[in-house]
Amino acid sequence: MTAEHIVTQAAENNPAPPGCSPEMLDRYLHAAEARYTGSLSPASLLMAYMDWALHLANAPAHRLDLAKMAVQQWSRLADPRQWIAPGPQDRRFRDDAWSQPPFNLISQAFLLGEDWWRAATVCEPGVSKSHADVVAFGARQMLDIFSPSNFPWTNPEVLRAAQAQKGQNFADGLRNFMEDMQSMAHGEVLDKSTQYKVGENLAVTPGKVVLRNELMELIQYTPTTEKVRPEPILVVPAWIMKYYILDLSPHNSFINYLVSQGFTVFCVSWRNPGVELRDIALDDYRKLGVMAALDAIEAITGQHKIHGCGYCLGGTLLSIAAAAMARDGDKRLATVTMLAAQTDFTEAGELQLFTDESQLALLDDVMWKQGYLDSSQMAGAFQMLRSNDLVWSRLIKTYLMGERDVPNDLMAWNADATRMPFRMHSEYLHRMFLHNDLAEGRYAVAGEPIAIPEIAVPIFGVSTETDHVAPWRSVYKIHLLNEGDITFVLTSGGHNAGIVSEPGHPRRHFRLAHRAAGAPYLAPDRWAEAAEQKDGSWWPVYADWLAGYSGEPVAPPPIGSTQYAPLCDAPGTYVRET
Repeated sequence: MTAEHIVTQAAENNPAPPGCSPEMLDRYLHAAEARYTGSLSPASLLMAYMDWALHLANAPAHRLDLAKMAVQQWSRLADPRQWIAPGPQDRRFRDDAWSQPPFNLISQAFLLGEDWWRAATVCEPGVSKSHADVVAFGARQMLDIFSPSNFPWTNPEVLRAAQAQKGQNFADGLRNFMEDMQSMAHGEVLDKSTQYKVGENLAVTPGKVVLRNELMELIQYTPTTEKVRPEPILVVPAWIMKYYILDLSPHNSFINYLVSQGFTVFCVSWRNPGVELRDIALDDYRKLGVMAALDAIEAITGQHKIHGCGYCLGGTLLSIAAAAMARDGDKRLATVTMLAAQTDFTEAGELQLFTDESQLALLDDVMWKQGYLDSSQMAGAFQMLRSNDLVWSRLIKTYLMGERDVPNDLMAWNADATRMPFRMHSEYLHRMFLHNDLAEGRYAVAGEPIAIPEIAVPIFGVSTETDHVAPWRSVYKIHLLNEGDITFVLTSGGHNAGIVSEPGHPRRHFRLAHRAAGAPYLAPDRWAEAAEQKDGSWWPVYADWLAGYSGEPVAPPPIGSTQYAPLCDAPGTYVRET
């Protein structure tokens, strides 16, 4: 099918209403095209590949080097002493069967081919780095498709299962495939689980909703200690996910842990927006979220100092609110905690591949037509970043091995997806990812720019070693933007598992270092070398840090107040919206 046929078919299947302006007609056409391109911009991809191909064509010496390397790779294949090992995050060939012939030769040929393609797509002089990254990413996606682990006749683990089960694994895999196709046909999520339910065994920390507006509910949790620290904690989660990633099962609930340590905890539960909230702005999340919550907490507890704790986008939003409050002389924040949250987006990882001008223009048109960005459209991009772990390994296990993943609370949460309002998400992508306005002092609140350096309260930052959403070196840049008192943690795990790292969780470790206000800056790798490494969870260290900036324990405050009377039990109503 030609590009012209795709555009024609898209226009026929998605007609624009009569009386549309030319601009609206273009928006409708682009939104229709996106259905056939996976919401990726063909223009963006074409420009990247043309940039790389033209510079490669004009570099005969480099092409000769690549030809020599190809010959060398074939010679290495003949000498097992020169074979290479998979990367530390590559789990495809870990089974001992891959070290036996002929599968060792098959896997090694693939790994050497991968190595050659990495060299072929390296950023040539003159090639835009962003374009080179797109080409390298695309090459990796294609190679991942043709990995020998993906085919039953070249995967020794699948063949072993087939021999042991007399082929039953293929029958089970076919059944799993048919069940998933039926679920997709009915618009159901593939990770559905009847074992985990919000309010039953997820998000069960006791509390009350004490504030509800058009964008969020504020939950105040019931104290479990006789006395509490006088300064309450406001937890601001990301609105790209349901808040209960921080309140999963009782044993690994971050919120429940803070309550058990003698803190009064409040948490924002964001609404799952539909088309009715299409024009909600990023600053509305600050005003109706952070600032409205601070007002309510102050009125309920009578405290004028509040600890702020933001996760992911919630941490970015908290930093915006903290900078605006510092500019305006609002001193209600006692400390600021940022969990896997970025304030500088120049090195925001491979998500930047989806945030150039062309890609965002297409995404804007998709969101404009829908009124929001759907969860499935976001999930595809995140899965592509780790296709080995999140796509292919799962397909192998489910359809070739015939096994279903054992449901857990994190999987149930991950399937409970949310949407993103059109205007807010467009502003966020353009102003943060594309133009980096917050880090460079151009982001305005109430018409005046704010600056991260103006945040004068102690900061606790947490990053995770294998975070593909907020890479730890990007999170670490808070040290560059703010010269104040910063305690920083680098913990094992990824974007979610590194934060949900409760005491007693096996094989956990973290690095920790404190930088006093005004102390010299350390580059991230130097920091990692100098930071103290500890085994276990970082949660107790955080609780001790909070206690160090809190007063002596007092009697707990009431749940709600006359002005903020309890509306319903936690976890509230917004978290149940689909």
